[in-house]
Amino acid sequence: MIYGANYTIAKIALPRYIEPFGFILLRLIMATLLFWILGALLPREKVQKEDYWRLIQCGFFGAAFNMLMFFQGLSMTNPINASVIMTLSPIVVLAVAYLMGQEKLSSMKIAGVILGAIGAYLLVTKDGFSLQNSTLLGDLFIIVNASAYAFYLVIVKPLMLKYKPTTVIKWVFLFGSIMCLPFGIADLAEVEWTAMPPEAWMSVVYVILGATFTVYLLNIWALQYVNSSVVGTYIYLQPIISTAIAVTFRHDPLDVKTVIYSLLIMGGVYLVGRK
Repeated sequence: MIYGANYTIAKIALPRYIEPFGFILLRLIMATLLFWILGALLPREKVQKEDYWRLIQCGFFGAAFNMLMFFQGLSMTNPINASVIMTLSPIVVLAVAYLMGQEKLSSMKIAGVILGAIGAYLLVTKDGFSLQNSTLLGDLFIIVNASAYAFYLVIVKPLMLKYKPTTVIKWVFLFGSIMCLPFGIADLAEVEWTAMPPEAWMSVVYVILGATFTVYLLNIWALQYVNSSVVGTYIYLQPIISTAIAVTFRHDPLDVKTVIYSLLIMGGVYLVGRK
């Protein structure tokens, strides 16, 4: 629900007031501080030396690389294209998890992924979708982002069987922040903070507290109880949330197509997570 609104809210500040890489560095640093503060309030947990390499990989795929690709892509394309392409993520999750021996393919899971993908594609493209030259590079960045995040959901799963969610996520974001520093420091230094209007500040706060701190914490917590493919498949609900926001706050019309396509998405999520 939170991330479903992020496509539109993030673009209020991006890239007009903050360039993509600078926004990501700010997002990572602030979220890292929040996660470490939260970790300090909870019982301490020691990480075994052999797990640091996996945490570094998770920091790369789950924080630094995937966020850099997403915000760079979002600044060069539109929210509709981005949300369409992000529906590739659950398919990649299932494929990677299967290849790594973490999950078994079943006809129910395959059917659920396909059904959800069809529903999401039809919903977000009912008013038109095109890979025009003006958005093509941005769309490619979003594809890379979707694949990176899918890989992260798979490789972080073993860590969730050993540690608490806060222990994992605080190290993931710390390593991600360090990796992102060389790419975002210049953009962040150029931000004219005093020239930013209230709506841009609200956009930044929402991205940090909502779409980063809360979303990642909930995702990492959920991975303790369900497979990566189940967590990944819930991305199909984002177009439904976006539509609900548009209908409620912008008074956009709710047509029959939207209802039918939303039911397809819900059906796909149900089949994947049925167990």
